[in-house]
Amino acid sequence: MARKAEVQPQIIGAAMALAAEKGWRETTLAEIAKRANVSLADVFRSVGGKQGILEALSRHADAQVLAGGAPDMEERPRDRLFDVLMRRFDALAPYKLGLMAVADVTPRDPFAAICTVRQLRRSMGWMLEAAGLTSDGLEGAVKSRVLAGIWLSLLRTWFQDDSEDLARTMAALDARLRRAEEAWNSLPGRRRRPSARADEVHA
Repeated sequence: MARKAEVQPQIIGAAMALAAEKGWRETTLAEIAKRANVSLADVFRSVGGKQGILEALSRHADAQVLAGGAPDMEERPRDRLFDVLMRRFDALAPYKLGLMAVADVTPRDPFAAICTVRQLRRSMGWMLEAAGLTSDGLEGAVKSRVLAGIWLSLLRTWFQDDSEDLARTMAALDARLRRAEEAWNSLPGRRRRPSARADEVHA
């Protein structure tokens, strides 16, 4: 019996490759098991199903970002979030075509299919932590929701961005983070005190 941690990367890679080749809806768990060179029982124990594969991929991307080390706390929070989210896109880059195929099967809400809402918010909480920002309490929950919305809104841009440096994606992310920062700082009680550093922001 293969261990969960050992076979998950194989299963994720096989699933995304098959999705890119023939479509997500048409890809079966048996085909994924065969491509990954594992048993169907291993797929069941490791991910539980196709939605579980997508959630495992999300957690894999999170782990890649978190492995990048501590953020530079001298940078503004918005800049740290920008770096973290771009690193997450980099982590997902090998699976981009597969994720595009997943999005194609749900025309009403193509991006919600990529990950459950709970998993996405959990992921964005970890992205906040990776940027040196708290994900705890009501404030953390609100920020996680906002960041999840920003992430989902960027997927279409990322899918269509075939540039080597992801210039379109970076520009769109920067614009959305700026708007979110301005909205957050305009909330009652969020105005900076006179003693605050001139470059302090609360993204």
